[in-house]
Amino acid sequence: MPHELETFADGTTAFASARVSAWHQLGTVTQDTMKAEEIMAAARLGDWGVRTIRTVGIDLIDGVEVQVPADDKRMTVRRNPATGATEYLGIVGTDYTVVQNEQCAEMLDRLVDQVGGAHFETAGSLRGGKSVFVTMKLPDAMHIAGVDRLDLYLIGTTSHDGTAALRVDASPIRVVCANTQRAAFQHTVGHYTFRHTSNVTSQISQAREAIGLMWTYMDTFEKAAERMLQAELTMREFEQIVGQVWPLKDNASEQTRKNAKQRLGTLKYLIREADTQKAITGSRWAGYQAITEYLDHYQPAKNDTARANRVVTGNVGDLKITAFDLLTV
Repeated sequence: MPHELETFADGTTAFASARVSAWHQLGTVTQDTMKAEEIMAAARLGDWGVRTIRTVGIDLIDGVEVQVPADDKRMTVRRNPATGATEYLGIVGTDYTVVQNEQCAEMLDRLVDQVGGAHFETAGSLRGGKSVFVTMKLPDAMHIAGVDRLDLYLIGTTSHDGTAALRVDASPIRVVCANTQRAAFQHTVGHYTFRHTSNVTSQISQAREAIGLMWTYMDTFEKAAERMLQAELTMREFEQIVGQVWPLKDNASEQTRKNAKQRLGTLKYLIREADTQKAITGSRWAGYQAITEYLDHYQPAKNDTARANRVVTGNVGDLKITAFDLLTV
């Protein structure tokens, strides 16, 4: 996989999880819940000192190296947590303002500073430090029609290479699954984005205003899920939806068709017989949960780590959104 959790030269992994080990069995698992500074230290995300420096190209003229400055660009670098060496992260514009990993955690703290019982759950570094994520578990869970429980998380993400803004997502997490579900109602709610520009500090100081969007998303998602739970789903309809989530081309190879048949068999098992679906069997919500469970735990991968990284950085989120849209009533 091209995008994996960062592993340092000393063998440690830039990932931490509170109380429960994660999909990949890597990183640090703490016995207790964590505060912002604690999860930064446990995940080795603290004190990177991300900054921008001059960008200079080197041209070779008659055997002599000549520096060519790129005045409209800057290079982002950090201090490697294990070696202390300065490392390249990316190329950005001159108006780019650095957001430290600690600020990402502080932003989540500010979003929930009036919500007692919230705690940091996971944090990690991806793509060699180019992007990081921090998740916070909220104290209240959603109970879909009093039957199916989903925990609520806020997920803060940012990049240090200019490819993504500082962003916070609201996400329902299924307790038996424990992996992020990125399904968003109508794709327009459930996240708030801060630009990496000179006023980013003032934006973070006002981040509390974004919490209204988070609660709106949770309420909207819960109502949509309850409608799905009350709506019947036949096996024929489920097979048709699976075909739309994973469309099969007319000229698909024999192996591709065989893989599709195996996938459908696993999905039919999950919706019919899996313990995770017993309380919601026969509903459109069960169809959605069967698809998300397949993506998080059953889709073919060379190992559990590859599957987990695909959940975090691949197209799994888009597939879940497609399934959610097709099953919403």
